[in-house]
Amino acid sequence: MELRTDLALEARELKGDISGVEWDEEQFGDVTVNRMEVTSHHGADALGKPMGRYVTVTMPAFTDNSFRTDERFETVSAEFARLVPKDGEVLVIGLGNSRITPDALGPKAASQIIATRHITGELERSCGHSQLRPCCVLAPGVLGQTGIEVLELLKAVCSSIKPAAVIVIDALASRRLERLGCTVQISDAGISPGAGVGNNRPEISTRTLGVPVISAGVPTVVEASVLARDLIGHSSARVQPDGRRMIVTPREIDLLIDRAARLIALSVNSVLHPQIDPIELLSMT
Repeated sequence: MELRTDLALEARELKGDISGVEWDEEQFGDVTVNRMEVTSHHGADALGKPMGRYVTVTMPAFTDNSFRTDERFETVSAEFARLVPKDGEVLVIGLGNSRITPDALGPKAASQIIATRHITGELERSCGHSQLRPCCVLAPGVLGQTGIEVLELLKAVCSSIKPAAVIVIDALASRRLERLGCTVQISDAGISPGAGVGNNRPEISTRTLGVPVISAGVPTVVEASVLARDLIGHSSARVQPDGRRMIVTPREIDLLIDRAARLIALSVNSVLHPQIDPIELLSMT
């Protein structure tokens, strides 16, 4: 059975050392940063992940700690800054279904991103901030709600506004319960929505959109059969009654989503508008 996971860190754990995959780790207080770069097609094929950079930030559980602008925020912001282009307009996309809590990370984060593309001239001056970086935000819903593939919509938007980069925020799937709600993955390799739970949608990446794509997400679910395989060494039909896939998510998922969305949104806002104090950015959202 294939152990599905959206986390490159977990894919490497399954495969071990692979040529064409570079790896390093740093510690910042109680926050661990794992950086991985897939540099060859051989590495990409072996790992099952596209070529590119993957950063995994592991921290104390969101649900055990109230949100603060501490080393968690500072570390995630710093890793975003490594990947996001320094100049130009940015389009932020919040993927997912806001009506399904474990899938609501993208829309909730998008609702806290400060849209500034329309703020220019006198309006910019009256807001008290000069030289705001242009940013626009979109939460496009899912195919079942709109009948439109997200990639189709993003291609149309990108062809019109021509952003310098696209930031995509989405909930992820892990293969381990202990990684839910305490892990942030950031990557410039793009994203395939739903891949971790077997609902593959078209890839959103630099290749498909023609502009740099930076993805960010937090694992919120584990597929039950994957969890069973990880815990007891084999899957069980009992976790897939009548062939139906079962998903496991934490009991405190509402709090997890709220705090993870706030962390990612504030990190993105801070990278796009470094001249504004993070506390003021929080008040603006």
